[in-house]
Amino acid sequence: MYLAVKYVHVVSVVLSLAGFFLRGILMMRDSPLLAARWVRVLPHINDTVLLIAALTLAAMSDQYPFVVDWVTAKVFGIIAYIILGALALREASTRRLRIACWLASMAVFGWIVSVALTRQPLGVFGMI
Repeated sequence: MYLAVKYVHVVSVVLSLAGFFLRGILMMRDSPLLAARWVRVLPHINDTVLLIAALTLAAMSDQYPFVVDWVTAKVFGIIAYIILGALALREASTRRLRIACWLASMAVFGWIVSVALTRQPLGVFGMI
């Protein structure tokens, strides 16, 4: 069962990144497609599946935020990613700032994945 939930989690992560990347491209092109209902709703559905899978994995493995350092790092990274993503796709006042936030959120996403893969709170930066 653990392996099935892990695969659901990983697929959801890939879909989340792909969707965010595409929405960033649409934002940079000022595409009206960015306002389409399905473009706004599907990421929330996927992110809900992603969160449920993550919580299930944490419970199944007894690895919880504020108990296991790398899981705590992922939680803080996810918070940063969400804030930067909101700035990138909606809240930032200028196009230049939205693009900067989009790039920063993609970098944070990469760092979060590196934390998951290395199981170290610094992720790839712990190898430096």
